[in-house]
Amino acid sequence: MAEPSQFAAVQDPAQATASAGGARDHGGNLAAAIARFGGLREDWIDLSTGINPAPYPLPPLMAEDWTALPDRDAQQALIDAARSFWRVPEGADILAAPGASALIARLPALRPARTVQITTPTYNEHAAAFDHCGWQILDHGPAEAQVVVHPNNPDGHLWQPDEINAPFCVIDESFCDICPEQSLIARASASGTIILKSFGKFWGLAGLRLGFAIGDPDLIAGLRAAMGPWAVSGPALRIGAHALNNHDWATTTRLELADAASRLDQLMQQAGAQTVGGTDLFRLYDVEDASAWQDRLARAHIWSRIFPYSSRFLRLGLPPADRWSQLETALL
Repeated sequence: MAEPSQFAAVQDPAQATASAGGARDHGGNLAAAIARFGGLREDWIDLSTGINPAPYPLPPLMAEDWTALPDRDAQQALIDAARSFWRVPEGADILAAPGASALIARLPALRPARTVQITTPTYNEHAAAFDHCGWQILDHGPAEAQVVVHPNNPDGHLWQPDEINAPFCVIDESFCDICPEQSLIARASASGTIILKSFGKFWGLAGLRLGFAIGDPDLIAGLRAAMGPWAVSGPALRIGAHALNNHDWATTTRLELADAASRLDQLMQQAGAQTVGGTDLFRLYDVEDASAWQDRLARAHIWSRIFPYSSRFLRLGLPPADRWSQLETALL
């Protein structure tokens, strides 16, 4: 993680999240980049997100995965695979949902709206969801609720257990599958705690829309009632269970992502950027003018991520294995 002085350009990401019209700042939106800078979609590399560019290979699907309502056995198979993969402690419940974002939107309604600590900079959907439900958002505690992204997006900061101490705690581990030894999953059985897991990042299947809430059974029960009986599609149930049971793939993938992240750092540092944080799925760089860097890369049909609260932060995901030369040429 960067030293505090390197984050001096951060002014108030929470206010940026709640800007006019409630607009959110996200990566993606490649269509807008193409409209501005030209080219065909296949010409572009989208490095504005933190999605694994080598996704999990899809297993064969059955006709009933598409045509039948998801049955209880398929749902239980996914939950069993999730409990094993993440080593969920006894006493913690698990809910699968159509993406972590669907859970994030419903979490604030589980408790009366009071104060919530969301330390910035971080992923802005949490602040937007709590703000929408009438919570007062604080950058520092104490507060009745606390949200931490672990590791944090965009700087990769890892939270310590003693830093998470509100009565209602949300621990977003969407990027933690690259460093499972750092997971706070042992806290999942604690009262008032929910841990979020995303399937789209590490497994590279963001379009599948699959996420998990793990934690206090009373809180999970509230989320389950809000989500309804068939929240996860049949294809997502089968693919998710297959992937979560493939521990060897996960082990190999972590090594490959670590190598790719190191390679990206070397390229960017040679081009004059300074690495200030990130994970093995995305890297955060300090540059003199982030907008100028984004435009420079976009002219080479590479889309990157900049932030409304910093003029110096540039975030890049990992290129696909066959597109590194495009990035190398753009950085010359």
